[in-house]
Amino acid sequence: MDAGLLIQYLIIAVAVVVSAWVVLKKQFPGTARKLRGALALALLKPGRAGWMQALGRKIAPPASGGGGACGGCDSCGPAKK
Repeated sequence: MDAGLLIQYLIIAVAVVVSAWVVLKKQFPGTARKLRGALALALLKPGRAGWMQALGRKIAPPASGGGGACGGCDSCGPAKK
């Protein structure tokens, strides 16, 4: 395989993964939060390399103060009556 073609495939693959992540975050924020948490916990296990633990701390979802039933993106605001 030509090196230029391989680079082209890698760029397309990265674009597809980023696009899928954006859609996941927009359409399924609770699932995206759980996925980030699971990945972060896997990277933060004791005995992992320092760079892996740093990456795990960086991708870990921020703590939410009682997100309710939807997963807690905190963009709903108070309920309107």
